[in-house]
Amino acid sequence: MTNTLRIVMAQINLLVGDVNGNAAKVKAAITRARDELGAQLVMFPELTLTGYPPEDLLFHSSFRREISAALADVCTHAQGIAVLIGYPQYADHVIYNVASLLRDGGIIATYRKQCLPNYSVFDEKRYFTPGEGPTLVNTGGVPMALTVCEDIWHRQPAAQAAAAGAQLILNINASPYEIGKQQQRERMLAARARECGLPIIYVNHVCGQDELVFDGGSLAMDAQGRVIMRAPSFEEGLYAVEFKLDNGCLQPLPGAVHVDGSEEESVYRGIVLGVGDYVRKNHFKGAVVGLSGGIDSALTLAIAVDALGRENVTAVMMPSRYTSELSREAAESQARALGVPYHLVSIEPVFAAFLESLSKPLKGGTGGVIEQNLQARCRGVLLMAISNQSGRLVLTTGNKSELAVGYATLYGDMAGGFAPLKDVTKTLVYRLARYRNALSPAIPQAVIERAPSAELAPGQKDSDSLPPYEILDPILTAYVEDDRTVAEIVAMGYAEATVKRVVGMIQQAEYKRRQGPPGVRVSRRAFSRDRRYPITSGYR
Repeated sequence: MTNTLRIVMAQINLLVGDVNGNAAKVKAAITRARDELGAQLVMFPELTLTGYPPEDLLFHSSFRREISAALADVCTHAQGIAVLIGYPQYADHVIYNVASLLRDGGIIATYRKQCLPNYSVFDEKRYFTPGEGPTLVNTGGVPMALTVCEDIWHRQPAAQAAAAGAQLILNINASPYEIGKQQQRERMLAARARECGLPIIYVNHVCGQDELVFDGGSLAMDAQGRVIMRAPSFEEGLYAVEFKLDNGCLQPLPGAVHVDGSEEESVYRGIVLGVGDYVRKNHFKGAVVGLSGGIDSALTLAIAVDALGRENVTAVMMPSRYTSELSREAAESQARALGVPYHLVSIEPVFAAFLESLSKPLKGGTGGVIEQNLQARCRGVLLMAISNQSGRLVLTTGNKSELAVGYATLYGDMAGGFAPLKDVTKTLVYRLARYRNALSPAIPQAVIERAPSAELAPGQKDSDSLPPYEILDPILTAYVEDDRTVAEIVAMGYAEATVKRVVGMIQQAEYKRRQGPPGVRVSRRAFSRDRRYPITSGYR
């Protein structure tokens, strides 16, 4: 006897806290999976109804009532198809992170997540109580085990499923993007598949949520650990997986296996998704970018246009007495090439007024860093005024290298609502710029080739204040992302004095970073929720 089983992976974009909106998307996907794709089962991501991570919204009684009502609504809609959905389950004064199978108007079975991650960006032990033991369901004559995200990263839940007689593991996820994460996931899934001798279906969110970006990459893997179907990254969609059931043996049938492009492509697409979702989901009318003629603002503008559309992005060039003609020409050229509204607003009158006002209290000592920071703060004030009038969000343009060592001005170039390049080192900025230009011209070549400069003083170059970025960035990565000590970084071939200087700058700049806007996380450890250091500290 030979039968086929079709399962649809619903890789959809959900909004944290919008329980009713999420339920509406679920119902629409159920209808399409059943009526258009002919599926017997549709799988949704972890915490479908609430979005991920819901954080302290979970403690609100009204939020709990919304979840209960939405779950009942989706149950009623689950007719003629099985639906696997994630949500928080409230029971006995605790909360569980669960996956339930719905069918014909009711809840058939519920699995409670056993392994609660409490590292990196995850904080689940603050909210949830772990479950115990496997849960099997039967769809199309196939016994299937339910698991949730972190469960599949550990051996025990998969082993329990195999011992209980499962022929397939269903795994729903909220796994955020970082460079190299998909490869890491697939190595882990292959290990689980081979250990328990079972195929696995893995379904993930695709959306931007504050600093996090969820990249999708949903897939099906056979019992030998081979990917037999993979959905595109960073794209919403319903993706069908078919299995053949032949005399009790379940075999996945080969499907479309999407192959990701370069690292630069995945980072760029992740940032575009993160920026677009942040602006739209927070109901801003678009974005404002201070365009300086430098590489960081040029890349930020290209990202904003790709995320929001050129008609929803405003570029503002704000020259001072130190702004070069190259910067003026490059900024205007890029704005016109991308077709965005462009304004030239000199800060010179405002800057001069500040200097005049401060001449007495500072007794004429307004040079150096005071003058440089004043220029940055003049620009910040102007951008925020344009934001107030237009309803468009100011995107800051600073990169991870600058933020790490404090080469940024509080209430100046750090003033804004979202920081697209917050987790992008300077060397990666250049790689992303070249990637974007390979798609279509977006960033003037002169901007890519020029030496980086803040242009806040005559002849200023970044290298006057910082080690060269090709030296600075590997030190930052080793210290911030890999937790290496000064001695270990020196052993990698870097001068001890340089390493100590960089580490000292990182520690000293913590108070600045704490006051900066959120930004897209793309690395293993960003300056956000997964790197929490005290501002006041005697540690050196």
